[in-house]
Amino acid sequence: MLNPDPRPALQPADLRRHVLHMAYRGQAVHIACAFSLIEILAVLYSRFLRFNPLDPGDPGRDYLVLSKGHGAMALYACLRELNWLTQEHLDSYFSDGSELRGLAEAGTPGIEATSGSLGHGLPVAVGIALGLKRRDTRQRVYCIVGDGELNEGSMWEAFAFAAHHGLDNLTVVVDANQWQALGRTKDILDMEPLLDKFRAFKLAAAECGGHDTKALETTLEDLISRAAGQPQVLVARTVKGKGVSFMEGDNQWHYTQLTEQTLARALAELAR
Repeated sequence: MLNPDPRPALQPADLRRHVLHMAYRGQAVHIACAFSLIEILAVLYSRFLRFNPLDPGDPGRDYLVLSKGHGAMALYACLRELNWLTQEHLDSYFSDGSELRGLAEAGTPGIEATSGSLGHGLPVAVGIALGLKRRDTRQRVYCIVGDGELNEGSMWEAFAFAAHHGLDNLTVVVDANQWQALGRTKDILDMEPLLDKFRAFKLAAAECGGHDTKALETTLEDLISRAAGQPQVLVARTVKGKGVSFMEGDNQWHYTQLTEQTLARALAELAR
């Protein structure tokens, strides 16, 4: 049975605490790039995705593909809140023998596609959407991509293919945090203005603040409702490291590990 509405909303502060816990236990990196997509995931799971709470593999579910697979900790945090992952899963994140790797991998409950080699997740999502369309189901596919990932040519091939086939069951959300691993997106390969590019590819496109849950919800609703015959793209303007002041906008936190002291400071901020 698919989930009823209204359903309990996932809380961003809880999700960020899960991310910090995993990162500290595993002495892992990618904290800031997980924090930038927390609200996007919270809104999708709380308001849009249809799924069976008791079976993440229910054949009637909607699909979520995290194309920026290095943000996997944010997705694992949601799956923990849905009880598809256990606390033991999170405790063992990134350790030898763990089921939870540093990049998203299919086979983990709730993970639809292996990603992390950037530019691959969106083509997979487009293929799923085409298959669902041909089966004439009401199921939808949501895909989260990074703005740096838009440097990959395969992304634009996938957008063109989706528009050509009128995949209006596909919604792409761009986590536009303005950074890549090694620098600002505008300095490495500037892809702005994104809205103009998406519209030129015959996609329905809009943008909003990526940490404003109400704006995300209303903009997505509007975009999906008026995009008959078109795939949709929402550009969510986010902040890398959002939620912890000393991480926000500091790209060092793409590859910085937590210490006991920085973990305590971060948790104290989330508790306010």
